[in-house]
Amino acid sequence: MNPVQIGILLLVLSAVIWSSAGLFAKGVAATAWDIIFWRSLFAGLLTSGFVVCRSRFVEEFVAMHRSGWAVAIVRAAGTAAFIPAFKHTSIANVSLIYAISPLVAGVMAWIWIGESMSRAVIAGSVAAMSGVMIIVWGSLGSFSLTGDLLALAMVIAMSLVMVIYRRYPHTPAAGPNAMSCLLLMPLGWIFGSPLSNPPFEIILIACFGLVFALASVLLAEGARRVPAGQTALLSTLEAPLAPVLAWLVLSELPSMATVLGGSIILIAVVASQNVKTAA
Repeated sequence: MNPVQIGILLLVLSAVIWSSAGLFAKGVAATAWDIIFWRSLFAGLLTSGFVVCRSRFVEEFVAMHRSGWAVAIVRAAGTAAFIPAFKHTSIANVSLIYAISPLVAGVMAWIWIGESMSRAVIAGSVAAMSGVMIIVWGSLGSFSLTGDLLALAMVIAMSLVMVIYRRYPHTPAAGPNAMSCLLLMPLGWIFGSPLSNPPFEIILIACFGLVFALASVLLAEGARRVPAGQTALLSTLEAPLAPVLAWLVLSELPSMATVLGGSIILIAVVASQNVKTAA
């Protein structure tokens, strides 16, 4: 397999793991900041352990440089928006809004590093954005609007992370991820009450952190091998899985606006990838 094919495989695996995020966030009574604290603790421990086992402490932490610190800070901001988004809106809305990433990442990469966008990616991005706007329109005047806006903030942060890795491909993946966890833990302690959570919920959140530490590393490793626009499109593959899991596990049904907007998004993603493959 060539580097691009390996990158695509890593991004697909990351998207599959990310599709279960809403189940962890909504499956516990803990507040968003409690989840952020425990998730950061266990994800940080796993990631740091991964670095130590590979004897890459210098490469992952000492050699992070400014790009690595930028990834850590931006990723922490994205997580601070991502977890609360699930508490304020549906899993389907958060997952499908993430599909705006192709447009955001593609435009960022075009402005910053001059990376061209293929016609397929441009068309898919515009269509995906229209679908997201339909979803947000369906939340106007409701409690879900707050969650939708937080999801959009998360999209901007994650898209920026993708472009940073494209601009600085030698930026380590595990080190910045561990540092983002370290940055979030004090905030989770201050704004939440993590010690008040029952042991069973802490175990669930621990699984959340461990699993998504892996997903974050896969995303970073895949993003350095694949163009930013295509990376974002592949990441939206979680969109069809997340609402189905929410329905099967939590009996959460999406609204008509979400179904309509989500359908447009999924068609845009599939069509864009098919056109690119054919080309």
